[in-house]
Amino acid sequence: MSFYVEWVMSSPMLSAFIQFGVLGTLGEVASHVLVNRRWELPCSKGQLAIKILAWGVLGLVVKFGFTGIKGFTHAVQEAGYLPSFMTTGLGHAFAVSLAANFFFGPQMMFFHRLEDNLITRQWNFKGMDLALKSLLWFWIPAHTLTFALPPAYQIGLAALWGVVLGFILGFAKSKAATQEMGLAPAVS
Repeated sequence: MSFYVEWVMSSPMLSAFIQFGVLGTLGEVASHVLVNRRWELPCSKGQLAIKILAWGVLGLVVKFGFTGIKGFTHAVQEAGYLPSFMTTGLGHAFAVSLAANFFFGPQMMFFHRLEDNLITRQWNFKGMDLALKSLLWFWIPAHTLTFALPPAYQIGLAALWGVVLGFILGFAKSKAATQEMGLAPAVS
């Protein structure tokens, strides 16, 4: 683990780019495979290479966003606007997560969708309502854990959460498709 920490601390931007490039793409491919129930890429190999770059750029955006949101949260704390339980420990991690997901999350999601639209040459914002809802049910709790960790682990875990969400959404879409086709009973 010390190699990883040294790498992240000595190359914060490169490590953010690589971690998001690899893990973000992995989550996207995994979700596609789960939904379609067959091993295939969600796009052409050329588009996949560009998507890896787009995920890497998103990693840089997230790195800058996390840094800015931490500064914002610190300023709000210094001004005395946060309740005392949000000034240390898990409460502080929750405060940073709330700020990140309310003030940064929506713009980051739209930026990523714009990247995707440029790559696929489509103008498609389908599913953005569900993506925005995931800020509440998934990203706030996930990033509370992320911001509770030492800084060297935060970007890597954020990228890994993307893979986890890809699996969750892939399973959910796969189950819905199975029920739609009449292959499985609907659960109420």
